Amino acid sequence: MNRHTSLLTALFAAYLLILPSSGSAQSLPPIDDPALAELLLNKLDVGGGEKVLLVGKPGRFDPLIDQLQQGLRNRGANFLGSWSVEGPVPASWSTSFTDQITNSTDGELLQMLSDLDASIMLPGANPSHRVYAAIQGVLRGGRGRTIHFHWEGAYGLDGMLLPGSSNIDALYRDAVLNTDYVTLASEQLRFEQAMRGAEVRVTTPAGTDITFEIQNRPVNRQDGDASAARTNAGVILIDREIELPAGAIRVAPIESTVNGTIVFPPSDWGGTRVEGLTFEFTAGYATQITATTGLGAAMAIIDQAGTAGRSFREFALGFNPLLAIPESGQPWIPYYGYGAGVVRLSLGDNSELGGNVTGGFVRWNFFTDATVTVGGEVWVSDGRLVTSGIAVPSPPTDIMIQ
Repeated sequence: MNRHTSLLTALFAAYLLILPSSGSAQSLPPIDDPALAELLLNKLDVGGGEKVLLVGKPGRFDPLIDQLQQGLRNRGANFLGSWSVEGPVPASWSTSFTDQITNSTDGELLQMLSDLDASIMLPGANPSHRVYAAIQGVLRGGRGRTIHFHWEGAYGLDGMLLPGSSNIDALYRDAVLNTDYVTLASEQLRFEQAMRGAEVRVTTPAGTDITFEIQNRPVNRQDGDASAARTNAGVILIDREIELPAGAIRVAPIESTVNGTIVFPPSDWGGTRVEGLTFEFTAGYATQITATTGLGAAMAIIDQAGTAGRSFREFALGFNPLLAIPESGQPWIPYYGYGAGVVRLSLGDNSELGGNVTGGFVRWNFFTDATVTVGGEVWVSDGRLVTSGIAVPSPPTDIMIQ
């Protein structure tokens, strides 16, 4: 038997995933953790005089932001302040610079941030907020870097976004502080090198069987390195936007090489349960779409999305054993599938990954029982990363969603 069934989680905008989850977050204790602040600053590797801005939502991460602010000053950064995505704003966050950008027009804002060296996006910040969106504009122009420090993104195997909990906090903290970043980076690079010039095949027990090649497409390796030296070598937007916790590689395959079948497990499309949804791809485009139930609901969304709704977007694979699906207790998917062995096969716009599909539509799909072969070598078997050199710890026994 497979350890888990395949999971499909549906989203219709690429960054809806980073919106705060509902639930018990307000009742959870503040994040007061100097070790986390130190790790974030070390990963950002701020040099003296660099212009740095923090962006966050007031609340339980206030103590961490205070620690980051002090740490940046201690490192000699030109600290510009902490911009709040919503009020009331703690007095310690505000500076003359944050006051200016709050009252600026969009054009003025982009100009004011044009020479920004680094930033940290804290939980609660997302690209729907104008300062975050403007920073992404700067990154697209080939300048600066940011750490996207998430604290959401936990999913049940039924595809439902889970509310925050102290146990999720504990697992994420452990992943940030105790990941073997050197080995993670080495294994991700090894996987990228294996994919170059080889055919990648993904299969699942439900019937997914799809192949593709990446050829010379950029591969985004989320290994936690947010230094200027690393990000300046990047070629796409997300090479300058570094995720913590870390763990996934992401790539948009050459569209013309994507052929085969993706079979999605039961999932929600516009409030309707759709079962047996199957996409048949030829050269990256779904030439046939069928379902056993609910096909009309799925097609309404797909047709509205236009070409992007039928286009293969992205392959992603998680490498971090500290974000792997717990083997005991209540299984769940930590942090957007960045855990070892979790596969994402996504639909839609892949322009941020260096692909040719535009249109804005994105649907992320997580599979927890996939097998991945590269040039005939098995890297993932039934949802388990099998060729990685990263030491896999014993599965946690006390992580329960409450």
